[in-house]
Amino acid sequence: MNKKKHLGLCALAAASLLTSGVAVAGEKSLALPSDKITTCVPDIDQEIFKAKGTKGDYSKTNRPAKKDRLFSSKAVEEEIVRVKKMLTNKKLAWMFENCFPNTLDTTVRYRKIDGKDDTVVYTGDIHAMWLRDSGAQVWPYVQLANKDKELKGMLAGTIRRQFKCIVIDPYANAFIDPYDPNPDHHWQSDMTDMKLELHERKWEIDSLCYPIRLAYHYWETTGDTDVFDEIWLEAIANVVKTFREQQRKDGVGPYRFQRKTERQLDTLNNNGLGNPVKPVGLIVSSFRPSDDATTFQFLIPSNFFAVTSLRKAAEILEKVNNKTALAKECRDLANEVEIALRAYAIHQHPIYGPIYAFEVDGFGNQYLMDDSNAPSLLSMAYLSDVDVNDPVYQNTRRFVWSNSNPYFFKGKAGEGIGGPHIGYDMAWPMSLMMKAFTSQDENEIKACIKMVIDTDAETGFIHESFNVDDATNFTREWFAWQNTLFGELILKQVNEGRIDMLNSIE
Repeated sequence: MNKKKHLGLCALAAASLLTSGVAVAGEKSLALPSDKITTCVPDIDQEIFKAKGTKGDYSKTNRPAKKDRLFSSKAVEEEIVRVKKMLTNKKLAWMFENCFPNTLDTTVRYRKIDGKDDTVVYTGDIHAMWLRDSGAQVWPYVQLANKDKELKGMLAGTIRRQFKCIVIDPYANAFIDPYDPNPDHHWQSDMTDMKLELHERKWEIDSLCYPIRLAYHYWETTGDTDVFDEIWLEAIANVVKTFREQQRKDGVGPYRFQRKTERQLDTLNNNGLGNPVKPVGLIVSSFRPSDDATTFQFLIPSNFFAVTSLRKAAEILEKVNNKTALAKECRDLANEVEIALRAYAIHQHPIYGPIYAFEVDGFGNQYLMDDSNAPSLLSMAYLSDVDVNDPVYQNTRRFVWSNSNPYFFKGKAGEGIGGPHIGYDMAWPMSLMMKAFTSQDENEIKACIKMVIDTDAETGFIHESFNVDDATNFTREWFAWQNTLFGELILKQVNEGRIDMLNSIE
C-alpha cells in the first residue's frame, strides 16, 4: 500500500508531573478545525474525512458485492437476516448489516497450508495483521462456529496464524501477509530487531493476550483442540519468556525501539528503553494498544489482561497438553502480577475514591487518564479482567467518563474517550461501545448505542474517531475492528432480550 509522507500536524501530549507523583495529560482546550485536516499516526497519515452519506437512505446495503467479498459464512448471513427481522429502527438494521460481517467481507485471507487452516486478517485500510485487532475482529463469530464448518476453519486458521506470529517474534505487534506479492515493509528502518515478516515491532502486552483470549473462547465453544499443537506450545513458551523479561528483574531485557519521527509517542526515549521502572512484579508494556508509547511503562489495563490470559493458557496446557510444569509457570506468573497490581495499581482520588491508575512505574508515580483503545481501564470488565461490580472498577468507570480524565471529550455532536493517537476533541466510538458493554443500566446502553448510530456521518460504518462538535469529520473510513465490535454489541442486546430497547432508539 502506498504511504504518504508524514506531515507536521501531530497530536503530542506530554505528561506534567505533579508534586504528588501523579501525572496528568496537558490541557485540551485546543480544538481541531472542522474542515479537512491531516493528522500524524503511526502507520499512515489520516485525513479527517467529510461525510458523503445520504441521510435517510437505508434501503441499500453498503457491503461489497457478493463476488467481491473475501469470505462468506452461511451462519453469519443467517444471523444478519434473523436480527434485521427483529429491528424496526431502519438505520440500526442497515448499520448492523453493514458492520457485523465487515471483517469477513473485507479483511480475511483464508487458506489451507499443509492441510491446515491458515488465516491472515488485515486490520482494514492497512494491509497488515495486528495480533490485537485480528483477535478482536473475529471474536464475535466464535459463537456461530458450530453452525458453520467453513467459519470454524477460518477461526482456527486465525488462531494458528497468530501462534505462528508469536513464534516469529513475540515483541512484534503487526505482521505482513506472507502471501502478499507486494508486502508493506514501511517500518523496516525502525531501530529495533526488525524482520522481513514484520510490519511493525512495538512491544505491547496485549498483543500476546488477545490470541490466548481468542483460542480459549474457541476451545470452550467448539471443543476443538487441534489448534493446540507444537506451534502453540512454542508460542506460549515465548509468551512466558517475554513477560518474564519485561518484568525487568534481571536487567532491562533485549527489547529496544526507536524511530525517526516527528511524533513524540512513536518512539521511546532513553536509547529505546523508555522511562525507567522499578521491578515490582508488573510487566512493562513499551507501547499502548493505540500503538502510542507509554509514559510510565507498567500499563495497568494490560497487566490485568496478562493475568487472566496466563490463567487461561494454564488451563489449556493442563487439560489439553498435559503440560503441568508450564501451566504452573503461567499461574505463578499470573499470581505475581496480580499481587503487584494490588500493591501499585490503585490511586486514592479526591473525588472518586480508590480508582485504578492507567500507568505506574513502581517508584510511586501514577498516570491518571484513560485511552480509548482496548485494553483500557473502561474495557477491563468487557475483557473479563475485573468483575464489573468491583467497587474500584466502578469508581474508575465514573472517573474515565468525566472531565477528570484529560482524554474525555464532549461536544455538540457527541462525547467519548479519545487519546493522543489522534488528538484533541476526537472521541472514539470504541469507548462508547465499551461503556455500553460494561453497563448494567439499560438507559445508559441505549444512549451509547444511539450516539454511535448518530455519529456514523451517514456512512453506515463505525470510524476510528469523530470530532465531538462535528461528527461528519472523522478518521479512518475503513476500520474493521470497530465495525465488527458494533455488530457484536447489537447482537448481544438481541440475545439478551433487549429488542424493545433497540427499537425505541430514535
